[in-house]
Parts: sequence; C-alpha cells; structure tokens
Amino acid sequence: MTMSMTISLSLLPNFSLLVLLLSISPSTASSHPLDPLTSSEIASARQIILSSPLFTSSTTFHYVGLDEPDKAEVLSHISSSTNRRAFVIVRSNNQTHQLSIDLTASSIVSHDIHTGSGYPILTLEEQGAAIMLPLSYPPFLESLSKRGLDIKDVVCSTFTVGWFGEWQLSKRLIKVLCFIGGETANFYMRPVEGVLIIVDLEAMQILSYRDRVQIPVPKAKGTDYRSDKVGPFVGPKTKPGFVVQPQGSGIQIDGHNVRWANWKFHLGYDVRAGAVISLASIYDVEKETYRSVLYRTFVSELFVPYMDPVEEWYFRTFFDAGEYGFGLWAFPLQPGTDCPAHAEFMDGYYADQNGKPVKVSNVFCIFERYAGDIAWRHTEIGIPGKTVTEVRPEVSLVVRMVSTVGNYDYVMDWEFKTTGSIQFRVSLTGILEVKGTAYTHTNQINSDQHGTLIAENTMAVYHDHFITYHIDLDIDGTDNSFQKLKLKPVKLSDSDTSSPRRSYWTVVSETAETESDAQVKIGSDTAADLLIVNPNKKTKIGNTVGYRLIPGSAAGVSILADDDFPQIRAGYSKKQVWVTPYNKSEKWAAGLYVDQSRGDDSLANWSHRSRGIKNKDIVLWYTAGFHHIPYQEDFPLMPMISGGFELRPSNFFERNSLINTKPYLRQLISNCTITSY
Repeated sequence: MTMSMTISLSLLPNFSLLVLLLSISPSTASSHPLDPLTSSEIASARQIILSSPLFTSSTTFHYVGLDEPDKAEVLSHISSSTNRRAFVIVRSNNQTHQLSIDLTASSIVSHDIHTGSGYPILTLEEQGAAIMLPLSYPPFLESLSKRGLDIKDVVCSTFTVGWFGEWQLSKRLIKVLCFIGGETANFYMRPVEGVLIIVDLEAMQILSYRDRVQIPVPKAKGTDYRSDKVGPFVGPKTKPGFVVQPQGSGIQIDGHNVRWANWKFHLGYDVRAGAVISLASIYDVEKETYRSVLYRTFVSELFVPYMDPVEEWYFRTFFDAGEYGFGLWAFPLQPGTDCPAHAEFMDGYYADQNGKPVKVSNVFCIFERYAGDIAWRHTEIGIPGKTVTEVRPEVSLVVRMVSTVGNYDYVMDWEFKTTGSIQFRVSLTGILEVKGTAYTHTNQINSDQHGTLIAENTMAVYHDHFITYHIDLDIDGTDNSFQKLKLKPVKLSDSDTSSPRRSYWTVVSETAETESDAQVKIGSDTAADLLIVNPNKKTKIGNTVGYRLIPGSAAGVSILADDDFPQIRAGYSKKQVWVTPYNKSEKWAAGLYVDQSRGDDSLANWSHRSRGIKNKDIVLWYTAGFHHIPYQEDFPLMPMISGGFELRPSNFFERNSLINTKPYLRQLISNCTITSY
C-alpha cells in the first residue's frame, strides 16, 4: 500500500524528528560525474532559484536531484571536467516549474512550465500540514464524538486522489483518512471507517468532508508489535549468530565508488528512486580487464492498487515513487538489526520543501553475505581408488535500502555475486492496510468484502504490488540486442532409422527488431530464455556474449481491466518485460509527473512508437509483481515475503569464472561468548 505522512496529536512536539533530522554538514566537491548532489550543491541550487525574480520565498521544492550528464560524456570520462547541474522541480504561483541549474556557473540553464497532466512528488511538510486540519475541524470532532472516540488518540494520514476520468484536475488535492492509536502503536489496524476528507493542498484547507457510514473501530488488544507490549516471549527460541571476518572486510568504498572482489560500481541516492547503481563492471581474469555489465539501474515505480471499489477505498491506487518519493521515505538503517554488524554505511541528502538540504544517515548499507551457501561443487567417485570433492563457498556483496512508505516496509537488495550474476530482490513486511467492518466471524459474511477477515472488525483488503526496475544494461559495450530463445519440438518420422528416439527439442533464437517485439508477459510467452546480448562481441569459440534475465517467483501482472483508470496510468504493469532504446529523459515508468496524472507519459505509451532496438543502446524494464491475498498470519504485522529476479552471465565468460578461485582453508573458530546489554 502506501499511506504517506502520519502523525499523532501527542507527537506534535517531535514533528521535526518525524520528518527526519535536518543536518547540513560540510561537503566536499564531487569527484564523479554521477555523484548525487552534496548538501552544499542542494543549498546552492536553492540560492540560485530564489535569487531569480521569477520565484519568491513561498516557492516550494518538490524534487532536487542530479541533472546527469549525457551517457556518452560519462563513458568518455570527460564529464568530471564539465559543469555540475541540478534538475529541480518547484511549485510557484500554482504552476509547476522544472529547471536545470548550472551549479558551477551559478545560473539557470533552462526553465519550463509544465502544462500537461500530473503534479510533482508530495512534500513531507505539506502532508504534515494537511493531516493537522481535521484535528480542529468541527464536523470531524462531531464524528469522533458520536463514535465515542477521543481526539488525543487520533492519527491521520494522506492518500493521493488518483485520476478517474476528469479531463484535468485544476487543483492539487489530497485525501485524509484517520485512525485511532490509543494504547497501541499499530494505529493502522484501527481505522475510523466511513469518514473521508479532501484537502486543497495549495490553499491548505478542507475542501470536502463526508461521514458516510459508522463502523466499529477495531479493538487495540492484540495489535501492538513492540517488544515491551507483546507479552511474554513464548515463540520459537533461536540463538543469534555473527559473521566473523578475521582478515577484515573485502569492501572498498571511495566516496560513492564501491569495489569488492571482481566487481566495481557507483552507488548514489535519489529522493525519488532511492538507490541508484551505475557503471557496474566485472573483472575478467582471462582478459585481464573490467568489462561493463550495466550503466544505470534503479527502482522506477511502485504501483499498489487496492481492490475495494467503495467510496473510501476506490482511489487507493498508489504510485509510491512518483507520488510520494521512494527515496524520501528511506529511513536510517540500524546496524546489527536492519544490516549485519559488519556492514558499511552510506548517507544521502535531499531537499526539504524550502529547498534546504536534509541528511539521511545510513540510508544504504553494504555488506558481504556468507550464509554457508555453495557457489559450485562436485564429488567424484568414478575414479578407481579415490574420491574427489571440490567445493567453493558462495560469498556475495549486498547493497540494501529500506523504504517505509506509510504502513509497508520495502527491503530492497541488490546482490552482486562473484559468478557475475546480479540478484534483484524486493521484500515486503510491515502492516496491512485494513478496513473496519461489522463482521467478527467469517460465517457472517455473505457477499464479496474485497478482503480477508483477519481479526474481529478487521478486513485486510486484497491488493497488488508492482515494483518496476529501470535497467540500462551495457553488456560489454553500449550496442546490445534483446533475444528470445524458444524451444522448438521436433518429431522424428517413423521411417527415420538413425535413432530409436521419436522426438527431441531444439532452440530457435529470435532477435527483437522493435519495442513491440520485446514486450513479454511471462507465462504466456513461449520463450525459454530472455537475453540481452552484444551482437558485436563473440567468445573465442563464436558464441555471442550476453546476460540472461531469470524471472523470480514474484512475476505477476495486473489483471485489472484495460479501461480502468488506474490501469491506464500503469499500462506497463500488464507485462513484466519491456525494452526501449536509451533515452536520458525516459526514467520513470509512470511518467515524470505522476500525482493525478492520466497515464499519457508512461513506459507503455513510449513503446507505442515501436522504435528500433536491435544492436542499439537499449534499456530493460522488469516488473516484479505480487498479488497479495492477506492471511491471519499477517496480523498484527506481516512476516517478510520476497521476490525478484536475476541477471546471469550467458556466454559472457569463456568458462566458469570461479574455477581458478582459491578454496578457503578450514578454520575452526571456537564459539564466542556474547554478553547481552
């Protein structure tokens, strides 16, 4: 789901801490053309804009990020000497302005006013102001009174309104729904069902109020998840373990550049995407050089539609990145819990509503993972008089970010393996979005309630999660192609005496010429393997070098009707795989301006042009999809569920690249005694 900013009346004195700690620290000049903006660069961009007569102190900043150099400049290593630029989106005089700022020359390079559909990312501050409005609004106080609820227990949250056929929404609107905390921290499980508030964000006032139906608020008992509130610890007992690295860490971090084992890449932060991994290349021992694998990858969008069509629910069709900012909701990671004790950490910066830099400490962690897994092994007993066993352990590098967008926590992992594989994993935990109901037992239900009754008066609504990745692969160079390998069954005729077999299958390769050829709905497409290849590079024995896309278990697609308005906005969610030609401006699957958008600027629409993609610089888009049917085990807080996909070398190396790796010496390390504190 995605509820956004939440706050309780009792938390008001600490609101600044909830929004995140403001920390403007000294910043050194960037040394890499893809480094994210530093705190001083964000402050400079703000100063340049507010010094212009076009803008005033009431201008609000909705996005401040790197205006990255053209790809050709980066790859030719000349960008480090060119001027640094910021891409900025602000709201001023009820208009959306997008600007490119030359930070080196302290000037505005370009300035455009957005006149199409959609609005920029919501700021934390305006959401914080919107959720305060009901707390002093007489009709809302009356609604609480007739339900016997206390204002001091109220927690409210913002919900984007979406688009449902209006030609153009002339106002920036937000819907506000409220909950009851009280003696539990899990206020999401206690909705004030039936009350709907619409706020005009520009005027910051309540535009519409409706109290449609009175439903019992679910009880607080059994909803809390805090360790001091759950009662005696009677669950399964496990003994914690710790990774010991007697020779130290193998991770080298220089600014935003990361080196580990045979990998090197660049890691940056973006307020919309979160983690951005760039220029990933792997060392080829036989060729004695690093070879490029991908240019840039990040989470482009998260589409989360709920399946209840009633008045208080139909609009809950969230776009977490484009409406709320996936990176904006990435909170500091906790050493030893969110990440292993031996992890390295990296900070990030974004601009608040006033354009001032805000530091997010420990926004990423980077750590080596060794869980006793095997990279390769074999035992041979066929040699007379001897048994041969060779094993190499699986050790990998993980980059992790956690974004808590309202009630859901998304744990995002990018795992680099010494084999050359990259595993993309998304894990969901947190709290379900529930609907208050009069039902206390399933035997009372005689119609479609659009969810699962998970506790008394508590209906968890069916919903989807579609996480779309932008993956600009450069397999051993920029000119690549997309191939489908299809299995073709062959029947031998009865008159063929060359073999007693009557059938076999072989492989037929199809290379996509255009975007239309490359769209894949996994499960219905007959392709056995999907590859990005470099047709200009061959192995010594003549195979085309490439990387294979291996879909994971979470590979669902949207089954909403094509003419349903949320589906129009997220047309790309009907297929898991898309391939487009590289275009610097085509980053966001649901478009640059997503809030209240109509879907006219999206991945699906771009691909209607059916541009050529054969032997060109191309981008792979992959969507990991979850159809979430809630169960009682998801109450009061759901255990982790995971999905994702893998990119694996396919004729990229001449042979198994780990054959020459040195086996680990067996070291017996006695158990250490850990003192609790």
